Amino acid sequence: MISYKPLWETMEKKNISQYQLIKEYGFSSGQLSRLRKNNYVSTHTIEVLCDILDCKVEDIMVYRR
Repeated sequence: MISYKPLWETMEKKNISQYQLIKEYGFSSGQLSRLRKNNYVSTHTIEVLCDILDCKVEDIMVYRR
């Protein structure tokens, strides 16, 4: 299972809120909802988050058994 828990930790460290992602970066609230539920998101979405947060993929997601 993919978990997006590292995303929320990275956002907190970088002082970027979900509101800012939506309003300042045009990020989809639907995608945020999918991330909160650990549902599937595309690699494009992960890439966009990496660009916005200036981080690596492992700062956004982790694989757990």
